[in-house]
Amino acid sequence: MSFRLQPAAPARPNRCQLFGPASNTKLFAKMAASAADVINIDLEDSVAPSDKDMARANAIEAINTIDWGNKTISVRINGLDTPYWYRDVVDLMEQTGDRLDQIMIPKVGCAADIYAVDALVTAIEAAKGRTKRIDFEVIIESAAGIAHVEEIAAASPRMAAMSLGAADFAASMGMQTTGIGGTQENYYMLHEGQKHWSDPWHWAQAAIVAACRTHGVLPVDGPFGDFSDDEGYIAQAKRSATLGMVGKWAIHPKQIALANEVFTPSEEAVTEAREILAAMEQAKANGEGATVYKGRLVDIASIKQAEVIVAQAELIANS
Repeated sequence: MSFRLQPAAPARPNRCQLFGPASNTKLFAKMAASAADVINIDLEDSVAPSDKDMARANAIEAINTIDWGNKTISVRINGLDTPYWYRDVVDLMEQTGDRLDQIMIPKVGCAADIYAVDALVTAIEAAKGRTKRIDFEVIIESAAGIAHVEEIAAASPRMAAMSLGAADFAASMGMQTTGIGGTQENYYMLHEGQKHWSDPWHWAQAAIVAACRTHGVLPVDGPFGDFSDDEGYIAQAKRSATLGMVGKWAIHPKQIALANEVFTPSEEAVTEAREILAAMEQAKANGEGATVYKGRLVDIASIKQAEVIVAQAELIANS
């Protein structure tokens, strides 16, 4: 391992991030009562320009008055290329209490974007005497964002989570698709006359996971647009979990249970992980660096893999 240790990501459940527009106040109570780990109140894409001021005020009131339990509360501000984002930050920071946990910054293209928001947030924290540090989560939604993904992940100590925004990312890359996440009809391999569909988002997700894990940030899978396709959502979520992502967005309430199921280690997986750890403990007691578990070799690297599963299960169980 490198001399520079890989920092740990924030220790919090992040299996499902539920989005809802701040312009629709009827959704807030339902979001608070949901099984989502993270609530994302949206001021950006789902809010019309004429409703921006009203939506911002709605978000502030909801954060201050609704019982959100132990959920992580995050607000997606407007993009830095709009005239709305600075007021989003100022009003949120000046008019909410300690219940606000995060600010989500969309369409991040470089570390300087994070620096700009960080400078404003830091100044307001100092001016208002806020003692709880606000974290950042960002969305990679452009060619520039994925090209600078590692510098973005390292841009601020406030960085807590990072997602791939598939729709805007596809547009920025010039991809010939109108789908949001999932496999795409024309992205396939042909073998002996049979089509085999692969994942066009895989490489970008892998880049996000690597950058996040290098700098102690939670990598999160973004939206899946077809909320009538449960199987497609689950398949996308399982691919993301296998890559190392910790959770996925829900843009419809029915997707919450699907995300929680995929990103909660199964009892079988946890049992096997604990058995591997026990087998390796016995091997170490015998002066051995490896052993055999169910017909396969396990060694020091296997301990690290098993510890990830056990730690995730314990974190969820204790939340």
